[in-house]
Amino acid sequence: MDLRTRPYRSVLYIPASKERALEKARALPIDAIIFDLEDAVSPSEKTAARDTLAEALSRPYGNRTRIVRINGFDTEWGEADARAAAVMDCDAILLPKVETTEQLDALAALTDKPLWSMMETPAGMLAANQIAAHPRLAGMVMGTNDLAKELNSRFRADRLPMLTGLGLCVLAAKAHGVTIVDGVYNAFKDDEGLQAECVQGRDMGMDGKTLIHPAQVAIANAAFAPGSDEIDLARRQIDAFEEAAKAGQGVAVVDGKIVENLHVETARKMLAKAEAIAALAE
Repeated sequence: MDLRTRPYRSVLYIPASKERALEKARALPIDAIIFDLEDAVSPSEKTAARDTLAEALSRPYGNRTRIVRINGFDTEWGEADARAAAVMDCDAILLPKVETTEQLDALAALTDKPLWSMMETPAGMLAANQIAAHPRLAGMVMGTNDLAKELNSRFRADRLPMLTGLGLCVLAAKAHGVTIVDGVYNAFKDDEGLQAECVQGRDMGMDGKTLIHPAQVAIANAAFAPGSDEIDLARRQIDAFEEAAKAGQGVAVVDGKIVENLHVETARKMLAKAEAIAALAE
């Protein structure tokens, strides 16, 4: 399955230094894992964490996409992380705090693997289009905690302070065919709040959500997967449009609403996503 078209409903952060967490992740029903060498690993453990992660990745993680988040090149660990990740059995390398295409160029010079970028600063938001257009970029991850810090914004359930940045990154990702995953929800015991934020992200066009705890997985998986009613409508739209086309008509009507080519294209994409989700469980 192509890295850009596979599901990313649930993307769980796992500290690269924690052997127990690395092992537990193999059994979780998640679409992707971000193996974190950056924020989740203390400075004293960063060097050893590379070896711990390399050993863990030498064994299968099933159909889950394996993404390694390295430290930035402005730190003493960044370049060594990149060189180590380049030879690990992972699917992509995630660079933190990307603000310029030159940062991605520096990483691309050290690896042939697909690149992902953390979008977590005001400068990153303003450069989202150029970043998404980078020829090696396959995915973007919203770093909303860091963005909130940089904005000096207050927490709001509606994420009003975040909406401009989130929107700019969604537009850039969709313009260039790049996967985009929403930021984390910190209150991992607040199911209602997580549900609301997942629905908001899905409605905006996000492909999935980054998670900080396994307890959040089921809610994210459900929110970012097509529902049975959506799948049923998609099938009926396709069937109706095909019947209309046979009769020489350019539009159809389903449930009292016009169905055109663009609706059929959306319906086909939805069915393809549902099939890809089902394939992950095989």
